[in-house]
Amino acid sequence: MKLRLVLGDQLNENHPWFNSIEKGVLYVQMEMRQETDYAPHHIQKLIAFFGAMRHFNQVLEAHGHQTYYLKLDAPENSQDLVSNLRKIIQQYEVNSFEYQSPDEYRLSHQLKEFCSSLSIPTTEVDSDHFMASQEELQEYFTGKKQYVLEFFYRKMRKKFNLLMHGEQPEGGQWNFDKNNRKKWKGSPEIPEVFYPEKKTLTDLYRLFKDQKVVSIGSFDPENFIYPLSRVAALKQLDYFCEKLLIHFGDYQDAMHTEELNLFHSRLSFGLNTKMISPLEVVEKVIAYYRKNTAIIALSQVEGFVRQIVGWREYMRGIYWTQMPHYKKKNTLKNFNKLPDFYWTGKTKMNCLKQSVCNSLDHAYAHHIQRLMILGNFALLAQVHPDEVDAWFLGVYADAVEWVQLPNTRGMSQWADGGIVATKPYVSAAAYINKMGNYCEGCTYDKKKRLGADACPFNSLYWNFLDDKKEHFAKNNRMAMMLRLLEKIPGEELSAIKTRAGKILSQPDAF
Repeated sequence: MKLRLVLGDQLNENHPWFNSIEKGVLYVQMEMRQETDYAPHHIQKLIAFFGAMRHFNQVLEAHGHQTYYLKLDAPENSQDLVSNLRKIIQQYEVNSFEYQSPDEYRLSHQLKEFCSSLSIPTTEVDSDHFMASQEELQEYFTGKKQYVLEFFYRKMRKKFNLLMHGEQPEGGQWNFDKNNRKKWKGSPEIPEVFYPEKKTLTDLYRLFKDQKVVSIGSFDPENFIYPLSRVAALKQLDYFCEKLLIHFGDYQDAMHTEELNLFHSRLSFGLNTKMISPLEVVEKVIAYYRKNTAIIALSQVEGFVRQIVGWREYMRGIYWTQMPHYKKKNTLKNFNKLPDFYWTGKTKMNCLKQSVCNSLDHAYAHHIQRLMILGNFALLAQVHPDEVDAWFLGVYADAVEWVQLPNTRGMSQWADGGIVATKPYVSAAAYINKMGNYCEGCTYDKKKRLGADACPFNSLYWNFLDDKKEHFAKNNRMAMMLRLLEKIPGEELSAIKTRAGKILSQPDAF
């Protein structure tokens, strides 16, 4: 008997393993406290992963594969990957073990140690999902002082002939990012939210409650937005192409109190569980664009392709070439606690209240809410990156460490000292107001630095620049802001820092 392990984010029906029915092969999936408890996860994240795993097992069985599915509440479940594997190997008299390369360092390390302890043959195979191979990642990310997303992105575009005319980019330029920064003001009209699943999922909700699994956030089965099958994920992709792609690029950085999704695809959960692949996603989007060039601009499509082909694959390269030491980086030496309002939404700052509550209600926020509201405040508040990582990993349904960690610790918190981003993504209230309507009706005045009603982002921003100016003294991209900092009169800067100090000492009072 050959045992093949399938992890919870390896739900790829098109993997070569499943091309034919092999006798004597047992496919194993497990629901374990090891995975529910290593961080406090959102209840909808737990439901989405376990729901998708259960459906995947049903697909394998329907296709004739032999499976062993270990549920969370099974009496024989030791809740630990290695212990469960040893039991199954003994029970089925397994004489060889195979697994797909895990995408998280902790699981890769755990399985390598496990395999070294076995007396039977073991094999690690590729997950057959990503566009850049491990060899390509090592080649691109090894021996360089600095990594540049744009060069990596162009390399991937050329490799797969995406939006290319020969060796040149379609439209004469590689990147239309400057076209993708519009503020949404109520039009164009946003279609109704697409719900890919009609299942109630209350059985899984009860399972986690009965097993006393600690979770965060809330669960409303009527508003569950995650696909649990490849079929559902493909329907969501079709919906994005038909309804949202036309305006995606323009408004991909926009934020609005009345719109959680705007024109975003919400395909990240389907992608990160491997129910759908990045190449099939971008090829489908480009094919749809080709048929509709009269109404869809190239800039809308390029902005989407850049996120999938560029950023997502690039983050994976950062993760695998920098781990495990990357997880400990704290270049700016930030040590404050994450404010309690990240867990409750109880704050008078409207942008944070909206973004936190959306996250707790839906296990979702789009990338600008994550970066320029939630991450921005955490960095300005000089929160320890460990606390920021734990929150972002737990609260979002699409968060798996290989993509969460470099996005959070690297881009958002600049804890890696510039490996991912050449400058920290911090801003005062002006940017938040430019890209959304959160400032309208807020308790605080977006234009004020000082006073009881001054927006906390403003004093925290200048305080942060002053506190960390030595870190950025040789950073060309920070030079202009540091010159502006120097122009603030000493007395005013002192008052700004006093105001910031009050906020930092009691962030939940603001």
